[in-house]
Amino acid sequence: MWKYLFRRFLSMLFTVWVISMISFALIQLPPGDYVTDLVNQLVATSSGGATISSEYIEQIREMYGFNQPMYVQYFKWIGKIITRGEFGYSFVYKRDAVVMITERLPMSFALSFASMILVWAVALPIGIYSAVRQYSLGDYIFSFIGFIGLAVPNFLLALILLFISYKYFDQAMIGLFSQEFASAPWNMAKFLDMLKHLWIPATIIGLGGTAGLIRTMRANLLDELNKPYVETARSKGLSERRLLWKYPVRHAMNPFISTIGWALPGFVAGDVIVSIVLNLPTSGPVLYNALQQQDMYVAAGFILMLSILTVIGTFVSDILLAMLDPRIRLQ
Repeated sequence: MWKYLFRRFLSMLFTVWVISMISFALIQLPPGDYVTDLVNQLVATSSGGATISSEYIEQIREMYGFNQPMYVQYFKWIGKIITRGEFGYSFVYKRDAVVMITERLPMSFALSFASMILVWAVALPIGIYSAVRQYSLGDYIFSFIGFIGLAVPNFLLALILLFISYKYFDQAMIGLFSQEFASAPWNMAKFLDMLKHLWIPATIIGLGGTAGLIRTMRANLLDELNKPYVETARSKGLSERRLLWKYPVRHAMNPFISTIGWALPGFVAGDVIVSIVLNLPTSGPVLYNALQQQDMYVAAGFILMLSILTVIGTFVSDILLAMLDPRIRLQ
């Protein structure tokens, strides 16, 4: 078991390093850089179509370090992260990237955690019911709802709920805080206010994942219910409820556990469009804006943190799978 965990931990560190290199390189693949966008903005806003000399452009590029080779920029960036915890400077927001990351990631994590709890709380019992009561009226109803959840985009559902809340309830479901708590320091009242607003975006973002996991749980549990060990346990006089939870459900939950790896970055990166529609203070809109304006250190920092969350989620799911299914420990 410990050897298995040690191997997984080493592979996690190597994966994060490789992803950091690939993400840093991909961000610089589009033509130009932030200096190019800055020069274009200066030319567009200047009167008379003024031009900027190439010497001045090179001075700006040298000041930001863009005149150096990509690998030099990468090693300087990753070295500062490891030694000082600095992610660079945001050219667009004029702030340290680490400040923006630490401001946005907790909100994203709270939203992702609430969405994951909702997904599990809804998908697990419904998937079990649909498998045990196969082809019943409830199974058909939940299957229909599941297909609707998979087919309807989350941002469209957010727009519909915004329209309904504003038109019929005279309330705007925007943001994670009330107006009086938006810029207030953290206290218990602000935390409770966030909880009051959190369930709406968590429901919207988690709906698609809930629908998919319902179908996954149903299909896996149906496979387990038809295996010989279930008939053997039933022939020994084990009650249906105890038999169901002790053997088939336990084995069918493996896909649920494995979803932790992709659920964390999926929810944190957010449904970016949903975050923009609902004006959520999460990492999605900032990352989207940074990629658009080639704010490389902010974009690379967020992508690095999302990749770390991905491998941590996968690592946690591997540990839980090893605890749930002893066969995995031998691999």
